[in-house]
Amino acid sequence: MGKIYIPASAADNWAQFLAEPTKHWRTGYSARSLAHCWQDAEGFPKEVLEALGTCDALRGTTMLLGIPEHQVALPGGSTKSQNDVWVLGRRDEELVSIAIEGKVAEPFDRTVAEWLEPRTPGKHVRLQFLTETLGLREVPPSIRYQLLHRTASAILEAERFNASHALMLVHSFSQTHAWFDDYRAFAALFGIDAELNHVHSAKKVGRVTLHLGWACGSSEYLSR
Repeated sequence: MGKIYIPASAADNWAQFLAEPTKHWRTGYSARSLAHCWQDAEGFPKEVLEALGTCDALRGTTMLLGIPEHQVALPGGSTKSQNDVWVLGRRDEELVSIAIEGKVAEPFDRTVAEWLEPRTPGKHVRLQFLTETLGLREVPPSIRYQLLHRTASAILEAERFNASHALMLVHSFSQTHAWFDDYRAFAALFGIDAELNHVHSAKKVGRVTLHLGWACGSSEYLSR
């Protein structure tokens, strides 16, 4: 991926960056719902701003820039972690790296146990890297793999931009809060009892303070 980014003037501009535009750019799907929501907001959507306000460390964060489908390289293979949106924010004099994971009805990819099959040396390297990056001793096989690498990408970009904070935020447009239990199980690895529309401080990993959150999007974007 190059280092020159072109500003989007409409939500449809986001589709070109999807791995499979024909498959994922559809009404009622997360990619399209997320794009319309964030493009309309011209900054943080209302529900995201409100979720940030529940965390003392991130309350008052402003959005400096957002990059759709931002890829972050990981060791152990060629597949990168592709953030639905990556945001660089600022709170007072500190920068904040925010990895946004959009959701409607789709799960957080496979469980770690499913992802590991068939087992390869590269997968072992990646899992060890993700575990260490997140400051965990081990990862239960029932945890969803996508939550691991998306959260790690927030930390890696925080380190790259010398940001003090990293946030992995699920922005879900599911009106039944589909897959929240999987997110909650992941947050529990950091001692967090996760809540809807809330950002929780997890732990300090190196120089970066990690946070996890879930924001509920408006149903109006499911028909856009």
